[in-house]
Amino acid sequence: MEARLNLFASPVMAKVMKHLVAAGHAVPDSTLPLATQELVRLRASQINGCAFCVDMHTKEAAHAGETATRLNLVATWREATVFTEAERAALELAEQGTRIADAAGGVPDEVWANAAKHYDDEQLAALVAVIAIINAFNRGNVMTQQPAGDYRPGQFA
Repeated sequence: MEARLNLFASPVMAKVMKHLVAAGHAVPDSTLPLATQELVRLRASQINGCAFCVDMHTKEAAHAGETATRLNLVATWREATVFTEAERAALELAEQGTRIADAAGGVPDEVWANAAKHYDDEQLAALVAVIAIINAFNRGNVMTQQPAGDYRPGQFA
């Protein structure tokens, strides 16, 4: 498969990607656990059908020590016993935030309240940022059909 557009050759996309990456750099400095960040990125990417980001975040999470069992069960987190209640709340927020157009009122209050039971305001802000940024990357990659499979952990570090 070939991409419709070379994102790195386009001056406009290079600027956009630079700013999205820069925005994402604020999150790792937060107290939101790195494992949660990667699980959320992976789940949103699965929902959006972004093969490039699924490849990237599966490999980044594994490289950071995440288990194959947990990575393989992210898509079915509701039935899986390997996630904490806090991770479940983050994954639910990620799903609702990713599918925001499907819900007339946006993210339901009970989903937000459940996440707020497990995360403080700064961690919630980080979660919102992770969800918003990965959705932006997903949409760009899906529209331009970025291929997957060749990503190497740390490739864009």
